Amino acid sequence: MFRSFQTHFMDSPANFELLQAAEADFPTEYGPFRIYGFEGRTTVNGEVRLEEAVALRMGDVHNGAPPLVRIHSECLTGDVFHSLRCDCRAQLEIALEGVAAEGRGLIIYEHQEGRGIGLMNKLRAYELQDQGADTIEANERLGFESDLRNYALPGAILRHLGIRSVRLLSNNPDKVRALEEAGVTVAERVPCIAVEHESRRGYLETKREKMGHLFDSV
Repeated sequence: MFRSFQTHFMDSPANFELLQAAEADFPTEYGPFRIYGFEGRTTVNGEVRLEEAVALRMGDVHNGAPPLVRIHSECLTGDVFHSLRCDCRAQLEIALEGVAAEGRGLIIYEHQEGRGIGLMNKLRAYELQDQGADTIEANERLGFESDLRNYALPGAILRHLGIRSVRLLSNNPDKVRALEEAGVTVAERVPCIAVEHESRRGYLETKREKMGHLFDSV
């Protein structure tokens, strides 16, 4: 399935175009996936803005109960270097293990480092956090909103792949709302809670208290 090399999806009225750039087999230590590359292009005042994402699909995501889905924002420091300042890598591992356990599901990995502020600004935010700011205060001192991400691209990817109902692995209610607005039903929000660690306790408390993320405990 999904063999077309270039697939366009227009999401009116946002002037958003989805391009499926590539797909390939993708064996991992969690099991065999199929990997898809996507580009989302939005034209604003004549300027084309590009966002990239990959999707990892395991098994049959169309038949049976709604598949397990994780929308994950890139985190070089956590996902690659195993940082304990955040829970990003832990959540990605929970998603990979969950999909593997069920033998079916989808993980969408977005290129939105640092909640959309980019890697260098994320490191500048770390520096401010070392001086006492929390994660939101640090972003704001750098001139950014607390979270610059949007989820138009994941919504378009799910619709392009023919997935209309999901069980969403997330603690973030904004992701639930975004998918519902994109026409994808969230049949269940599945908690994605990392093991407690003192290094990220303040970070998780800020996400819960200031951003409305849902945790049983931190």
